[in-house]
Formats: sequence, structure tokens, C-alpha cells
Amino acid sequence: MKTWRPEMEPYRVLHLPTSVGGNPQGLSAALRQEGVSSDTLTTEQNYLQYPVDIVINPDAAGPLRREWRRWSALWRDVPRYDVLHFNFGTTLARPHAWSASPGSGLFKRLVYPVRAAYLWLLQGLELTRARRRGVPMFVTYQGDDARQGDYSLAHFPICIARQVGADYYNAASDAFKRRQIQRLDKYCDRIYSVNPDLLRVLPARAEFVPYSHIFLDEWTPVYAQEESRPLRIAHAPSNRQVKGTDHILKALDRLRRRGFEFELILVEGMSHAQARQQYERADVLIDQLFAGWYGGLAVELMALGKPVLSYIRQEDLPLLPVEMARELPVLQVTEATVEQALEQVLGMPRPELVAWARRSRAYVERWHDPHAIARKTRADYEEALARRRLSP
Repeated sequence: MKTWRPEMEPYRVLHLPTSVGGNPQGLSAALRQEGVSSDTLTTEQNYLQYPVDIVINPDAAGPLRREWRRWSALWRDVPRYDVLHFNFGTTLARPHAWSASPGSGLFKRLVYPVRAAYLWLLQGLELTRARRRGVPMFVTYQGDDARQGDYSLAHFPICIARQVGADYYNAASDAFKRRQIQRLDKYCDRIYSVNPDLLRVLPARAEFVPYSHIFLDEWTPVYAQEESRPLRIAHAPSNRQVKGTDHILKALDRLRRRGFEFELILVEGMSHAQARQQYERADVLIDQLFAGWYGGLAVELMALGKPVLSYIRQEDLPLLPVEMARELPVLQVTEATVEQALEQVLGMPRPELVAWARRSRAYVERWHDPHAIARKTRADYEEALARRRLSP
């Protein structure tokens, strides 16, 4: 295998085009600390307000101005970089399905396929131009960018697709995701996934890479579970149907009526900084009931020394490193067992709860260390660069 040499030219990496989960920003920051010149770009900010180096649309603008800004970024900003790392399974063009979701109005149904064709062609131009420049490309999948309703329904008794309406997953969006995955497979040097279930619908060469969005020295654990007070149970839904929020709240309400004492910390609609203040107060997190894996939020809470309950699809565990699966400290919970699992936590001796919290922190330190993940990613970048720059 060709390797990078110090005398070779330095290189610049651009992560684009979203800030989903803060993962691109965390990886980019870790790469910087590993000596790589790395920036992030997003088309627009979301309410979580993760720090981003380049925001194409920092303010409200009409569709024509937004499109002009996208073209300007494609021709002005992107060519300054030597490696492109796409996230959330898409590129700066951000194409979408050819048909609007069921229930859309007439105007959207008419315009949607025209815009879809335009963005698909624009992405083809974007990818072809990068390839002609000899730029290595990478892509990370993070969830519903690859997850398909028809596949989930056919293979998973418990899944998000069984909880959401027809406008969340549909035949058009499922077909589009498959086309998009096939296209990026042709252009990208490596394909990563932060969720093991996605490996079932991604090309065989795709690799599982854990979340790498937080620096552990910035998330100091506080093991407050032994304080003499009711436990504080946190839940932070980005989408209530997807997370199973209604089932969780009903289970907690039943427990309260049965005489259990606890404080619920429900975190919704806050910036990431505001939400973190609430997370630090919590003792336990209940993450989700249907996705099959824990999210970036669970990583943050475990780093803070908070045990996590979440639905973990057992069939996906063989897709993980063996020791990671063995050390997983997350308590398995489903819609059917959520009340029982919460009752177990509420009745757990506090020293035992603290021991669980410490195991959770140790797990994150081992498997979600951003520096280790950045070093692995850097090696992948440099192998791809060497393959191009050292070839005759």
C-alpha cells in the first residue's frame, strides 16, 4: 500500500454539506488537532447551532439567491480543498426523490420532479468535476439518509418505519436513497456508517465508524446518582414518533401513578448549548425505542456519566467490533418493556447505578475517542491521496 510521506504537499479537507448530529464538526475539529487542515461547510444552520466554518445561507433568502450562493460555493469554496468528506449521505447539490411525498399539494407535486432532475444533474457535475481534479471523496451515512422503509418493514419487526406516517418513508424516497447510494459508491474512496443497521443497505465495502463528535476532556462526568433525591430521567426527542416519546411518557406516567418518584427532564427545541445544561442535571437517559442503535445524544450522556436505556437491535451486534458489542453498557428497552426497564432503574441501588454510570463513561472513552477515529480517518485520506499523487 502506498503511504503518505512528510515531504509531500500538505492537504486541506472539507466536510459538507450538513451539520447533522454535530458529527462532521467533531471529526473536523479532531482532525485539526491531529495536524490536518480541516473545515466544515453547511448549506444552512439548524436550531442546534453547531459551530461551522462556512455557512452558505446564514440568513433568510429567496430560492434564486440561495441557488446562486450554492453555485458560488461550488465554484469558489469547494475547489480550494484536496479532500471532500460528504456527510448525511449527500453532497452540496443535495438532490432529493423525484416524487413529492404523499399528501403534497398540487404545486409541489408539479415542481418537485423538475427540481429533482436539476439537482441530480448538478450533483453529477459536482462529482465529475471533483474526480477530474483528482480529489479523493469520502461519505458518512448517519441514519435516514440510507435507512429505507420497505427494507425495514421486510426485515425488522421493530423499526422506525412501523411508527411513522406515509410521508416519512415512501416508495419514491426509498428508491431515491438506493440510487444515491449507488452513485456515491462509484465516486467515493471510502464509505462510513455511524449506525450498524445501515450496513445492511450500503455497499459491502462500507465500514462502521463510531460517533466522534465530542471531546471527552470537555465532557467531565458527574456521578450524582447517589444524591438523596428522586432520580432525574432525561429524554430528548428530535422527532417524537421516531424516538417513541409518547410510549416513554405514558410509561413514566403509569410509574408515577404507582407511587414511583422521579423528575422528568424533557429536552426539546433547544440549542445544543442549552440542551447540554439540562443533560448535566440528569441521572439517566432514555434514548429511543425503534431505531436499533443509540444516537449521538447517548454518547454525550454516557460521557457525562449517565446510564442510557435504548432499543438495541441484537441482530446488528455482529456488525460491530466484537469487544465493542461485548462492552456495550446500554440497557435494552422496547415499547413492550419500557415501563419494566424504567421500574428496574428506579429501584436500582444507587451504588449500582453509579457503577453503571462509570462503565458508560469508560465505554465512551474507549470506543468514541475522537482522536482515535480522526487518526483512522486521516490514514484513509492519506492513503487515497498517495494513490493519486504517487501514481505515474
